[in-house]
Amino acid sequence: MKYTVLFGQRVTRSISYFRYISRSLCDSSFRDGGSDIGCEVCDGFSKGGGPRLDFDSTLQKDPTETLPEMSIAGIHDNDENGSQEDLSPQQKIFKDVRLDADRIMDILHQDEPGFDVRSALDELQLRVSTFLVREVLKRILKIINHTNKNRCAKLSYKFFIWASLQSNYSHTSNTYHLLMSIFANCQEWKAIGRLVDQMTEDGLPTTARTFNILICTFSEAGMRRRLVERFIKSKTFSYRPFKHSYNAILHSLLAVNQYNLIEWLYQQMLVDKHSPDVLTYNILLCAKYRLGKFNEFQTVLDDMLRSGLSPDFHTYNILLHVLGKDDKPCAALKLLNHMKEVGCEPNILHFTTLMDGLSRAGNLVACRYFFDEMVRKGYMPDVVCYTVMITGYIVAGELENAQKMFDEMIVKGQLPNAYTYNSMIRGLCMAQKFEEAYAILDEMESRGCNPNFIVYRTLVANLRNAGKVDEAYKVIEQMVQKGHYIHLRSKLEGYVKEFRWRVVYK
Repeated sequence: MKYTVLFGQRVTRSISYFRYISRSLCDSSFRDGGSDIGCEVCDGFSKGGGPRLDFDSTLQKDPTETLPEMSIAGIHDNDENGSQEDLSPQQKIFKDVRLDADRIMDILHQDEPGFDVRSALDELQLRVSTFLVREVLKRILKIINHTNKNRCAKLSYKFFIWASLQSNYSHTSNTYHLLMSIFANCQEWKAIGRLVDQMTEDGLPTTARTFNILICTFSEAGMRRRLVERFIKSKTFSYRPFKHSYNAILHSLLAVNQYNLIEWLYQQMLVDKHSPDVLTYNILLCAKYRLGKFNEFQTVLDDMLRSGLSPDFHTYNILLHVLGKDDKPCAALKLLNHMKEVGCEPNILHFTTLMDGLSRAGNLVACRYFFDEMVRKGYMPDVVCYTVMITGYIVAGELENAQKMFDEMIVKGQLPNAYTYNSMIRGLCMAQKFEEAYAILDEMESRGCNPNFIVYRTLVANLRNAGKVDEAYKVIEQMVQKGHYIHLRSKLEGYVKEFRWRVVYK
């Protein structure tokens, strides 16, 4: 009885507190960006800059899905003159798989009328494994473009069928998903449907990954809704570790930004008398916020608390992002203190999420305050945290502060990633310091961080906008010479040509 009374008091305090938070979220904050008054920390908080970066989902990934894999390509080859004895058994296996994949790709590239691909593959007498099949399919997936998509779809399916006929090998859900991704990129819509049927006939369950591929493939809203209904009723849908299929599908819909479908599915869930849990509410909160339905955001939060569910790690992360992006540092500070009171100690992710929101709102003084507060509490900023700060300074035009933060992270032992470098290159280009931007590009590779396509696009776009068209082409050529994003060369060149056309005919 005493426990019930104490629990009731605690829930009452939480509901009362979150009603205050809800008012902070949904009153003037969403409409006019008003700031809190009466909080000491607010003194000195100022605005500047603008929003950038997308808000990544704060929910956990589905453990049943393929996470960013330990790619075979991620295992570095030893020097050509190096001894095989220096390799571990695992490295030897991966190296052999890569060599076998090279031989398979050579044969697939020879496919022409009169050439028997299957016989040529049989002559290799390879030991087919899941690793090998995945490596070959991933290589095909990477080279698809608008000119070779039909050929890639054909070759991938030929190889897929050949592999299925080899002794002591069976396709897994992951290999099916890779082929589905290839078909999706090649716009072979009907083939994807047949592949799903074949997958279930082989006794493999459809998973959240299967659903994600299909929902991204279908563009029509009605088709997407029918797909959701099919998966809810499917007996072969494996939705572990989720409580039920609704949560699994809701989570997948969030990953592909289908917020309207989330609302519809939630209503279907209630009709089927499934009780929402904390995960359900977290997903719904994200959807309501993304759709700009701020009053409904508050309603969802109130419903969650009235149902007796306590906010979890991710709920707090969502609220901190919203408060930060809406420039409510004082309300965020109170929420951080409340988290500590209820036994949910804020960690580096919570602080980084809050700083990301505040930097989007342009409140870099508040960002710096929470950055220092995080360090004071004993948390070491990681590369994501530093990148948020650097990007905020760049957007605000404070290149000097961004450079200081960049230098600090290196001194602290945090290696910049491609997104960190991209922000610095963007800032240097904005300041017309193109030679330094080139130096940053070279520095990336010297530190073992290969530029991604976003980095090249940022540099090319800024050179183009500055009228340095010839230099933009040189960057594209450099990208191609290094074997990076060759299939996207025409996209960058078209971007530059469009600018040149505008200048000529202006």
